[in-house]
Amino acid sequence: MGERASKLKTVRLKTPISDEDLKSLEIGSVAFLDGMLYTAREGVYEKILNKGETPDVDFTRLTNVNFHCAPAASQNDDGSYNIGAVTATASFRFAKYLDRWFSETGTKVIIGKGGMSQAHYNELYVPHGAVYLTTVGYGTGALLGRGIVDVEAVNWLDELGIAQAMWILKLENFGPLLVESDIHGNSLFERNNKEVNERVEGLYEGLKPPALARYGETRNKTDELI
Repeated sequence: MGERASKLKTVRLKTPISDEDLKSLEIGSVAFLDGMLYTAREGVYEKILNKGETPDVDFTRLTNVNFHCAPAASQNDDGSYNIGAVTATASFRFAKYLDRWFSETGTKVIIGKGGMSQAHYNELYVPHGAVYLTTVGYGTGALLGRGIVDVEAVNWLDELGIAQAMWILKLENFGPLLVESDIHGNSLFERNNKEVNERVEGLYEGLKPPALARYGETRNKTDELI
């Protein structure tokens, strides 16, 4: 494990991330970000795409990186905010918004948890030259929080709440993040899933029939009830 980890390619990217840098990203690489990102999920998507509302700050001029997350935020006496941690959320839930979002905002990078389906990459990401970065494991929210050095702006906080509001965050060495998809739609998770699935059949080889033959018990995974 240690030998394999030592071979991981590490990249440091400045936002807005250029087309050249996007083209150079390889799945499985570890990425760190400098610059700005914004947070937007269903509450923000509904406001901007379907209700025609606009935030106070033109985020599209600052960054092209959208983080699907819930920040842990506190407010100081002077009205400024601190972000102690950020917890990523599953991005597949927002797929229905992404085609319009990519087109209307110029977003090129989505950060989240768990990746997207191969169909989503092919149909949504590739046509817009976008990629997906995923957080690494659980319990890394505080580690990512160390890379947030300032809150540039927050929109719709009172109305949407901390998790759904649009936060514009200033970053320094924000990460680690894993490059889950590249501009061609190649997916780290899909590739690894394929490798695992190809070996599953071997686990059944040589097994004797179930001793009790209980209802639903089988050696053939295509016959499994659950």
